[in-house]
Amino acid sequence: MTLENRIEAFVELGKQLRKLSSEDRQEWSQAAMSRNNWFTEENVSCALNGIIQMLEEQYLREWLYPYHLKQVKPKKVGVVMAGNIPMVGFHDFLSVLLSGHFLLAKLSSGDELLMKRLANMLVGIEPAFANQFEFVDMLKEADAIIATGSDNTARYFEYYFTKRPHIIRKNRSSIGVLTGHEEKDDLQALGEDVFRYYGLGCRNVSKVFVPEGYTFDKFFEANAHRVSLLDHHKYHNNYDYNKSILLINRVPHFDNGFMLVQKSEALVSPICVLFYDTFSSLKDLRQKLKVIKDKTQVVASAHGWLEGSIPFGEAQRPMVWDYADGVDTLAFLQKL
Repeated sequence: MTLENRIEAFVELGKQLRKLSSEDRQEWSQAAMSRNNWFTEENVSCALNGIIQMLEEQYLREWLYPYHLKQVKPKKVGVVMAGNIPMVGFHDFLSVLLSGHFLLAKLSSGDELLMKRLANMLVGIEPAFANQFEFVDMLKEADAIIATGSDNTARYFEYYFTKRPHIIRKNRSSIGVLTGHEEKDDLQALGEDVFRYYGLGCRNVSKVFVPEGYTFDKFFEANAHRVSLLDHHKYHNNYDYNKSILLINRVPHFDNGFMLVQKSEALVSPICVLFYDTFSSLKDLRQKLKVIKDKTQVVASAHGWLEGSIPFGEAQRPMVWDYADGVDTLAFLQKL
């Protein structure tokens, strides 16, 4: 296949995904939930919309334009895919196949079904892709590795794959910055960044920085409609558990009935808990963000007012050129 063939196939995949009816999407999510209770219809549909956006022809061509992928010598690229949110491994799937390499994909059991459906759709569009990837349990034959995991698994990956070219992604979390002057719409958009996928993604805002003396009343009011999160039994169980821990240990916190806000220096919060810390000035804020830069996936602020940040509501809507951990996957693949 030529690069143009590969691009056209993925563009067509996006078009076919866009044509999925509400009944089709419901069936996808029901099948996914049989394997992973967190993959609700709303969240699967949101993830599909994100992939559809990535596969718009204009965005694909803009993304690929700076690279020279036409003369790649094919290598076997092993990818260890995460499964914390629906189809989270799709960007690596897309990158490896567009680059012209052979993909060896080790899927997460929690996201296996959805990723295989996407792969089958792609092969239906362009049968030649059937010879360009394989789903495997072991990556012994891989010439290069892309792996995503926790800090603990990352250390194992670093050791095990040290002699092969690799990208190893570790734990990262996303940050929100509030000034106290945000409007209701801004706070609702931040709520999307916090609550989408039940907060399980590395692009979910798990901690906010607020001015000293800030109160969360307006944030709670703007997101009161999200009380329906408690309808999910796993979320409800996490809320009850984390609330009991805070109460037993007498940890000061805010509670709106379905979410807990706790002051903490930590970055990664438990499900249904939002951490916060304070800043005294813009200089103080910048210094604190600088210290945690290597642990931060994205920073969000109202309308993206803070330099280097994205607008509230956009954290879970990455463009195709938004690389995880800021590591240019295509540049890595191009050099193999």
